[in-house]
Amino acid sequence: MTRLEQNDINEIATTLVDYDEALIRKTGCSLKEIAAQATGRRISELFDQNPQIAVIPMTCGQGIIEGFVESVASIITHLGFKVTITESRDTGGVAEAVQSGAEILFMADDDRFVAVNLRTGKVSDNGDATGRGYAVALEHMCAGLQDKKVLLIGAGPVGNSAALALAGCGAKVSVYDLNLSSSQRLFRELEKQGYTARLETDLEAALVRHHILLDACPAEDVIMLRHITTDMMIAAPGIPLGVQALGVEQLSERLLHDPLQIGVATMILDVL
Repeated sequence: MTRLEQNDINEIATTLVDYDEALIRKTGCSLKEIAAQATGRRISELFDQNPQIAVIPMTCGQGIIEGFVESVASIITHLGFKVTITESRDTGGVAEAVQSGAEILFMADDDRFVAVNLRTGKVSDNGDATGRGYAVALEHMCAGLQDKKVLLIGAGPVGNSAALALAGCGAKVSVYDLNLSSSQRLFRELEKQGYTARLETDLEAALVRHHILLDACPAEDVIMLRHITTDMMIAAPGIPLGVQALGVEQLSERLLHDPLQIGVATMILDVL
């Protein structure tokens, strides 16, 4: 899991309304609607539920990122659910949540960020949820992906999930990762499941051939100003943003990027 920094998340809680409005402009869907579609659920069946949700601060590894649990809780609240942040941390936080009647727990360490439904045993991983959520958002940005070529950059957990979801939307997915063995594994998985896929080994050439991108690579300046065309659409769940700063303004409404919102929203609906 890519480790966020405080600067990545410090404005989430105060900008969620504006974020949702921008998301609707770009995709035609709200955060709630994208998450519901990513989980294959109907909104009506999801929001009749009123589970008790707890976010637990975890100090293991490099420790708590300031503002992280508050940001996660604010997204869950924005979706219409009640959530608490435990006063205790780590094991004590889990015990506190369970004793207070929480049914769903959100926890993150250096390696994984998960939502766990204690009643059903279902677990949603942020990498998988983020990939699926961004694939749905990109589909709406592009008014459908059937038979369209999409370049997936980064074959980690988010990229793997996104690639399979994009292929499920009918896209012809091209896969690139700096680590060729990672690209090859994902390419073989797509072919194994019967999808049309392409293995890319030259990123520069691949960027010239594609105008729809899903950038799940945790690196800066992957997509440079010279690569950006007037019809390019980019969904970028990767942290940090891989689009060169000079290109961000040029893309404007054709760029979708956030540090937590789509992933967390998909996680909570995933485990309901």
